Amino acid sequence: MLSTFRRLMKNEVAATAIEYTLIAALISVAAIVAMGNVGTKVNGVMSNVASAMK
Repeated sequence: MLSTFRRLMKNEVAATAIEYTLIAALISVAAIVAMGNVGTKVNGVMSNVASAMK
């Protein structure tokens, strides 16, 4: 497996594809975390609105 990884890293096209995949994965993780935080805050606001309307 390590030899396969080394061979891929020597190939510039494969190395670029791996880099873009890692960047996309990091962006996805950041988006998921951000959406989770926003969702929690929106839930809190909606709970406040609901309790104020009672």
